[in-house]
Amino acid sequence: MSNQDQYSSDWKLKLRYGKLHTPYKHFTAFAEGRMEKESSAFECPLGPAWMAMKMWATDADESGDMIQVIGGQIGFTVTGKIEIYDTEPTQPPRDKPFGYDISFTPFTDED
Repeated sequence: MSNQDQYSSDWKLKLRYGKLHTPYKHFTAFAEGRMEKESSAFECPLGPAWMAMKMWATDADESGDMIQVIGGQIGFTVTGKIEIYDTEPTQPPRDKPFGYDISFTPFTDED
């Protein structure tokens, strides 16, 4: 088992059994919108897409705000609904809220 695997297992167990404390909850959010500008960091054509992001946030409201703000920084504009789910984390919490594992799924407008 690598050090990374050991660290991964340790933080999850510590979080589950109350030995690691955080004021944040873990969420996964999906936002309907449009990719407005090309990004070298993300492969998504311009146009309609769903943005997905995992995050540690104070609450679901902050999670919704985060996907809009971070999406805007990437060039994605939320134009439709945002769905937010309580989910199991794949990264440990930090000192501040943060998002990770951002992905995009383009779709075709049916207008």
